[in-house]
Amino acid sequence: MITTIVLFVLLFALMFSGMPIAISLGLSSIITIMVFAEGTSMASISLKMVGTLTEHYTLLAIPFFILSSAFLSNGGVAGRMIRFAVACIGHIKGGLAMASVLACMLFAAVSGSSPATVAAIGSIVIVGMVKSGYPKPFAAGVISTAGTLGILIPPSIVMLIYAAATEVSAARMFMAGLIPGLAMGVILMIAIYVIARIKNFPSEKFPGFGEIGRSFLGALGGLFMILFVLYIIYGGVASPTEAASISAIYAFFIAVYVYRDIGPLKNTAWRKDKENLAKAAVRGVSDLVVVTFKSTFDADVKKVVLDAAKVSIMLLFIIANAMLFAHVLTLERIPHTIAAMIVDMQLPAWGFLIVVNIVLLIAGNFMEPSAIILIMAPILFPIALELGIDPIHLGIIMVVNMEIGMITPPVGLNLFVTAGITGESMGWVIKSAAPWLLLMLGFLILITYVPQISLFIPELVDHLRGYN
Repeated sequence: MITTIVLFVLLFALMFSGMPIAISLGLSSIITIMVFAEGTSMASISLKMVGTLTEHYTLLAIPFFILSSAFLSNGGVAGRMIRFAVACIGHIKGGLAMASVLACMLFAAVSGSSPATVAAIGSIVIVGMVKSGYPKPFAAGVISTAGTLGILIPPSIVMLIYAAATEVSAARMFMAGLIPGLAMGVILMIAIYVIARIKNFPSEKFPGFGEIGRSFLGALGGLFMILFVLYIIYGGVASPTEAASISAIYAFFIAVYVYRDIGPLKNTAWRKDKENLAKAAVRGVSDLVVVTFKSTFDADVKKVVLDAAKVSIMLLFIIANAMLFAHVLTLERIPHTIAAMIVDMQLPAWGFLIVVNIVLLIAGNFMEPSAIILIMAPILFPIALELGIDPIHLGIIMVVNMEIGMITPPVGLNLFVTAGITGESMGWVIKSAAPWLLLMLGFLILITYVPQISLFIPELVDHLRGYN
């Protein structure tokens, strides 16, 4: 008990001193282990931190999905998806805002990250919405909220972390997130339409079926990736990790060689490279490979890879420290103790889920989603099993709570991204996103107490596989 108290006192003391959450988690765990665990060395702690990452094969998908998202964010996919979305529904009342939500849904299906979705879509559509006559706070609030779909619509990095923390199937988590993600997007668009009718927001002219067809062809590279990745995961062709690596290669090819928004093909320097390639081909295959490699990995591509590596390292560092913290909790049997206490209270499943949502909503105000999942999932998972709650359903509930945490201060990541895009203060962005929180909370209640929304596709796939 003393060990537990020291662990949490150290954690909160370090966090409130302004230290980053990842370092607070790791340092509080290390100090606690060194003080209370006899015979423990720093070498063994280091091995434990590295081991937690290597033990979970699912986590390997995270750097690949981040790299894929980086190529698509910089490779013009977001702009083409926005054009397609506007062509489809921009002519409806409030259509540009609704198209922004649709674009976020599409980009979420290739990025797996909420901040990336806000940055890629918001940097284009917020300015466009303001120019078209939408209030700037309304535009910022819509994008901040719709961007949260980045972690609900599969593939999702947060779902991968939950799968690693609880050892449930990442593929089943992806299946479970599909209907809730689509439902949240539709709910947002319905709310926008109602507000647009009340406040008489503008609508675009119908561009014609020709523009819809052209924009569809332009966005086909990104749309095909969505269908392809989901097919190989849901169809059992590849694991989420294998699908992530394939998506990274595909995104690189699309961004550099098809869309040509990054890489050597986007500028006139390629003419010189073509000459070099021709000369190299004459000299031999090995020279051709070297010159092709050099011409492909120009400054743009190197920057994308470097940025993706930085994000991956940052996220994996958080995961390693959070897993070390979870390891200390497990050694002290804290999850088992809490589980026993709650079971002894004889809470019904619905009462337990109320407690879960309250705890996660509070935690979402102060911590990054990955850290929350890694700390809370091992505690909540055994209790949920004891009460007969499906672990996949629990995972979706946790992800939706993390969505809400993305737009609640002081650590809401989407708020920071939106503030950077709009150039406004954090207070202004918080006020813009606040009205949408009620909608998100209502959606959370729906997901919590109607489990079939989450479990329909996993159970359907299980039935079909059993039938075959």
